[in-house]
Amino acid sequence: MEVLIVEQGTLGQYNDNKIRTPKRKRSNFLHHGKEEGSSNGKRISKKRSASSNVVESCENDFSMDELEEDEEIMFLIKARSRKRRSVDCEVMGRDSSKDERVKYELRNTTSKISSSSPPSSSGSSCTSKYTEQDNREVYLKCHHCMKEEKKTIVSCSKCKKNSYCIRCIKQWYPHMKVKEVKDLCPFCRRNCNCNACLHSTGVIETPKRDISDRERAQHLECLISNLLPFLKQISQEQVQEIEIEANIRGLSPSEFEIPQTLCFNDERVYCNHCATSIIDLHRSCPKCSYELCLSCCREIRQGCLLDRGEVKFQYRSRGYDYIHGGDPSPDCCPLEASEDHNEPFTEWKANDDATVTCAPKEMGGCGDCMLDLKRILPPDWISNLEVKAKHLLEIFRTEHSTFKHDCAETRKDTLLKAASREDSCDNFLFCPDSRDTLKEEGLLRFKEHWVNGEPVIVRNVLEQANGLSWEPMVMWRALSENMDTASTSQFSKVKTIDCLAGCEVEINTREFFEGYTEGRMYSNLWPEMLKLKDWPPSDKFEDLLPRHCDEFISALPFQEYTDPRAGILNLAVKLPPGVLKPDMGPKTYIAYGLMEELGRGDSVTKLHCDMSDAVNILTHTSEVQLSDEQQSAISRLNKLHRAQDERELMDWMNSLKDGGQPGQQTQDTEALENTLSPEINVELKVPEDEDEDELDGPTTSGSSSTEVAEETGGALWDIFRREDVPKLEAYLMKHYKEFRHTYCSLVERVIHPIHDQSFYLTLEHKKKLKEEFGVEPWTFLQKLGEAVFIPAGCPHQVRNLKSCTKVAADFVSPENVHECLRLTEEFRQLPKNHRAREDKLEIKKMILYAVDEALKDLEALVSTQV
Repeated sequence: MEVLIVEQGTLGQYNDNKIRTPKRKRSNFLHHGKEEGSSNGKRISKKRSASSNVVESCENDFSMDELEEDEEIMFLIKARSRKRRSVDCEVMGRDSSKDERVKYELRNTTSKISSSSPPSSSGSSCTSKYTEQDNREVYLKCHHCMKEEKKTIVSCSKCKKNSYCIRCIKQWYPHMKVKEVKDLCPFCRRNCNCNACLHSTGVIETPKRDISDRERAQHLECLISNLLPFLKQISQEQVQEIEIEANIRGLSPSEFEIPQTLCFNDERVYCNHCATSIIDLHRSCPKCSYELCLSCCREIRQGCLLDRGEVKFQYRSRGYDYIHGGDPSPDCCPLEASEDHNEPFTEWKANDDATVTCAPKEMGGCGDCMLDLKRILPPDWISNLEVKAKHLLEIFRTEHSTFKHDCAETRKDTLLKAASREDSCDNFLFCPDSRDTLKEEGLLRFKEHWVNGEPVIVRNVLEQANGLSWEPMVMWRALSENMDTASTSQFSKVKTIDCLAGCEVEINTREFFEGYTEGRMYSNLWPEMLKLKDWPPSDKFEDLLPRHCDEFISALPFQEYTDPRAGILNLAVKLPPGVLKPDMGPKTYIAYGLMEELGRGDSVTKLHCDMSDAVNILTHTSEVQLSDEQQSAISRLNKLHRAQDERELMDWMNSLKDGGQPGQQTQDTEALENTLSPEINVELKVPEDEDEDELDGPTTSGSSSTEVAEETGGALWDIFRREDVPKLEAYLMKHYKEFRHTYCSLVERVIHPIHDQSFYLTLEHKKKLKEEFGVEPWTFLQKLGEAVFIPAGCPHQVRNLKSCTKVAADFVSPENVHECLRLTEEFRQLPKNHRAREDKLEIKKMILYAVDEALKDLEALVSTQV
């Protein structure tokens, strides 16, 4: 197989003919679990019984061997080429293909071909076509594949209009039994995944909790109260800059008018130096249009402006053998000594009168003109917004007593033990059932934990949805049908991340999904782990997969926060129409996974910290088992990896002794002595504290590997507390040479230990972290149908224990705005070419518009109650 690999921003050829998939007699990657009438998951042919009725024949006598695999794949690949049919099945009933008409005419030239519609049923707009011939044989049309069948088809007894053939039921609805389809078909259940239904909108209703005016007013008051301090901060920054400009001009702040710059709603304005979003006041060069934010202006005047030049990363491929623990390729050239920046930093100072000259040419400016103060928003809009917010809050608090609710003590069955920290009261995480999230008490309980920066896990969230299939092949078929012809041909291949080499690989879409359920391996039997990130490849998830988007939103718990369309406490939805909005999702992440921790090339999301809050739902899993032969190969290769780690660490230490930086040798020697132990611990256990009370609720610990396998879901999560971030960073800076990154090379340098996304802490590293720094994350297993809430500012990492399909969305809660601002400030200190540097969230803009929108809504509620 030919794959493409990203190296220093360019694509290069990487001949990967050493990758293979397990041998199989017949592909069953479209099916999950053991089918009815099968042995050990294999299909068995059965003889037909002539006396069986239609349903019995469907359940017992139908043989899946009649379905050719080539026909399945061709159905998917050519889905786009077929004429798309409307959900209105009365039209479908009339649109019979020409080939079908010819077929019937050849069978019986005297037969009557008629199309009639059974009586309508409420809630259904679909009919099944049938033809009645002289011999009274009836042919029904399958609603899913639109093919006509005689016996191997089941009609819905409720709507009496829709029918599904057995092979479509087996292939696309494996979780449903034939009798269930007969009682209530997928269309009536609103989880039909035929092409027409997948591209319909408005079918799925979001189960929103009814919110009274009192609750709505309390939510709005909470939002304004949380945001008012940050609104004051933004206003104060602007007042200070206006005063500086007034002193430069020799006027009072009220005597001059700040000119407005032209800015369209569909564009973002960024600082040319730090890439932070500019929301209103800024300085601009009249000659070259160089723009500078107020934070950079302040740093220039204080003489503390940081150099944000580009940093060179020197990772390069050393060949296939090196990645698997061998020696580097002979033609691999050594690294040249690299400079930190492309150009030396040019000093940039303010003038004595506090004016700022445009940036020097080396930094992208002209270096000639003085920067003028400009505005984007109407004059005094922010200061007036602050005054109005204070006034309305005073009225609300005076005339309406603040609502208080004393929650009962948290039930033990809603707590999950996720850590064993000594002298800590936050070892347990709030883990309610999805049914509890629809109650007011559940939301208040969520707030108690959320305001403390604690993750929350919600179980069984898919039960609140309609049961639409999250099978990757269903999503692929829906996406292929919804794209134009040119995009469909391009979508036959996808770009994935090879977790072992940490680089981009292009692979046939069908092969990727086969590996999702059956596994893939290299020629040396080492498992190949692939990740398909941010899929489909667009920020228009709602347009390309509308039904799946509706299904995801309907499953979201605590929709006051998470609803990406109308969440009352979600700042991200407060931006007015026409204003460019950040991409908050939903996005799908499909990746392979294994129960065993390989230590190298695991299917992981490396340690990182999101700028906003996030919710992640595990929608689909598929377990891949390793053969005994593979287990032996992994054990052998692990020894090669261990020897390679020790050899390269020793070489690195010797280079430091010969010409390294002074003061580092003691620390690096200690790091070398603490290299990973020879044995890899694969038990997925959270350390138990014997002094703590045992709970009846869910737990991640187990007494045996069998129990662990039964209890595991798809992913192992580690989420760190915000207060532990400094110690976590110190540990990574101390041990960074024990980690590997792109092309399995040792981590060569660290710009920011968390934002670089270069590290994944194995079980052994987490053990050392606790021993050396006393830091332990919340560790828990995410099961199918569980939603994980990650607060902004909490570093986290994930490892897939099975092949997983996850869908995630970002949101911005009032309680965590301070963390969003802190991270924005951290990101602006990063080098220009750093992956996390760009301010895509524009949190300050969200604050302004959220307060404005909330004030309008609260004012309307207060006026109606007067």
